[in-house]
Amino acid sequence: MMKQITRTRTDPEETRSRILEVAENFFRSIGYQKTSVADIAAEVGMSPANVYRFFPSKGAINECICGRIVEEVAAIAFSIARTNAPAPEKLSRLLTSIHEHNKATLIKEKRTHEMVAVAMQENWSIIKAHIERMTTIMEGIIREGVEAGDFDVDDPAEAARCVKTAFVPFFHPLLIEHCIQHGEDTEQGLREQLRFILKALGKRA
Repeated sequence: MMKQITRTRTDPEETRSRILEVAENFFRSIGYQKTSVADIAAEVGMSPANVYRFFPSKGAINECICGRIVEEVAAIAFSIARTNAPAPEKLSRLLTSIHEHNKATLIKEKRTHEMVAVAMQENWSIIKAHIERMTTIMEGIIREGVEAGDFDVDDPAEAARCVKTAFVPFFHPLLIEHCIQHGEDTEQGLREQLRFILKALGKRA
């Protein structure tokens, strides 16, 4: 009897994970817009109606996969934020690493890049949550810098929001793509922007 209860609880979770795994493979290979629920269902071995038992819509699947993709960026940010480096160094490394990751995604995983770009354009809820989380991580680093005397700002939360805004050209997939298409040196631009950001935060010389 106990085994039956366990199976009932775990099977839906396993099926949901399998659906997302198949969907993500499709999204990365042919793109999320060209992938239908019927495609996903056929690969999983169920009917489209059964897929809708686990996800209310194709949009819900899109959001979940997008969440997986941006989680890669959040993991990079968290790992850097947890280091013992000085705050200015951590902030610079964080912003540089995010830019490099997003640029690599554009070059190596075009379909993934396109999905995140659309998600940002259409302001999907998962993207809103991701940006808020990234801003919170930056706020924590700025607070560390203030406490250590490396930064001089009165409101770390406001400062983090300003840093986020200043960093948009090197964070937004479409703006990165625009720079590359026009032959602009994003690394040089990023270095200049980082110097501006650190100076605005009151970094000591």
